[in-house]
Amino acid sequence: MVKKILKSYDYTLVIAVLMLSVFGLIMIYSASMVTAVQINKVDSDYFFNKQKTHLIISAVAFTFMAIFPYKAMLSNKILIPMVFLSLGGLFALFVFGQATNNAQSWFELGERSLQPSEFIKLTVIIYLSAVYAKKQSYINEFNRGVVPPLAYLFLACVLVAMEPDFGTAAIIFAIAATIIFASGMNYKNIFKLGLIGFIMVVPLVLIMKDKIFTKVRMGRIEAFQDPFSTDFGYQLVNSYLALGAGGLKGVGLGNSVQKLGYLPEAHTDFIMAVIAEELGLFGVCFVLFILGYIVLKGIFIGLKCKDPFGSLLAIGVSSMIGIQSFINLAGISGVIPLTGVPLPFVSYGGSSLLQLSLAMGILVNVSMFVNYEEKYKNNKDSNQSVNSQKTSGNLYSYRK
Repeated sequence: MVKKILKSYDYTLVIAVLMLSVFGLIMIYSASMVTAVQINKVDSDYFFNKQKTHLIISAVAFTFMAIFPYKAMLSNKILIPMVFLSLGGLFALFVFGQATNNAQSWFELGERSLQPSEFIKLTVIIYLSAVYAKKQSYINEFNRGVVPPLAYLFLACVLVAMEPDFGTAAIIFAIAATIIFASGMNYKNIFKLGLIGFIMVVPLVLIMKDKIFTKVRMGRIEAFQDPFSTDFGYQLVNSYLALGAGGLKGVGLGNSVQKLGYLPEAHTDFIMAVIAEELGLFGVCFVLFILGYIVLKGIFIGLKCKDPFGSLLAIGVSSMIGIQSFINLAGISGVIPLTGVPLPFVSYGGSSLLQLSLAMGILVNVSMFVNYEEKYKNNKDSNQSVNSQKTSGNLYSYRK
């Protein structure tokens, strides 16, 4: 039994996550060494060592979730405490949270910090997947099957937006929309939800307009339109310089010029710009290939999985990684305004890496169940069916 389970794991996903995380660790050291010394007044390997610790903790979390049966999360004994704990963390931020970059989004835990909104993404995926999986028999009954789970989603998005962190709130909303679209409800109900969402968002935007339309955010929109005509385009212009300097092979690992104080947040939001400058198109394609593989593999697992809960989990996790990757890459290349979203598994950040590792552990777990059923359970069922046909051949022939 244990051997069959071990053989059913998709080790290509495990290797993909490991390769991307280790590559990110190397690039974090390269991108942060100057920042650590000049700005933070610490050793050049300060961020590297912290991320190394984050990676070890995340590896343990990934392994646990890859082993823990994902179907157990359907239980209300796990689901309900998880929901209340996630909301409690967001409420606690307004009392105990620390403000960073004009957002009260962090708990300071000694030398470490924790960002609850990162884990809300995963909680929303698990909660909506579980609830809509349970409601499959009446998924198209709007008042009973569609609306009730969205109260949690709405409250979570509002609390994250109030920090304020509109980028993360938008990502949570987009992930939820993907799960809802994949849940099997008809287009009529999806249209109703879209209309209700629009009606509810407009008043919130008007109420929170002073927090939304700040000078910095409006400056980012100006920079998006023409980064060379405004001081707010400083980040994007230096990102362009880094992206363009690398060429095909790059200037060499560790030889980036833009990370020498010109490109802010070089080891977090703009790490892909440093990768492009130092490793060129080859380095960029390496990251894009692995991220693309993870996302497409996750969607493929979701389509293959016969269990509604597992299917929605796989699609939710893959959509989260895909959405975050798109927003980060589109932001640093000027396709959309900058939002400050890290690149999955590559950018510096403990909360982000831990949450993504938990999510990928769940995806690997779902993949294992799919492969196990395909390789062993289905073969067993087909053998039983053949034996049954042999013992009742006349009846089988009659039905045919």
